[in-house]
Amino acid sequence: MNKNNPDQFNVLRKIKSKPNSSQRELAFELGFSLGKLNYCLKALKQKGLIKINNFQKNPNKLVYAYILTPKGIIAKTKLTAAFMKRKMKEYDELKSEMEQDK
Repeated sequence: MNKNNPDQFNVLRKIKSKPNSSQRELAFELGFSLGKLNYCLKALKQKGLIKINNFQKNPNKLVYAYILTPKGIIAKTKLTAAFMKRKMKEYDELKSEMEQDK
């Protein structure tokens, strides 16, 4: 997974926190169109990072659960670490600039 792809990272985070959300709910909460979310979900599924299950006994056949696979959990962890590293670097750079301006 590309470490610079915040969309897939955000989808993984949202799925982890709300696995039973509908695509509409996920799209709304992420600020994505349904098409963009669907594209991200398919890419994550192809990479083996999520599983998409529908509840066959549910009368509403459109209900799905999005589940992080072990590979998806590892990828999310790595992306979180990379994200935190970038943010700490930005913080250090801003702090340095502010000290220089004094």
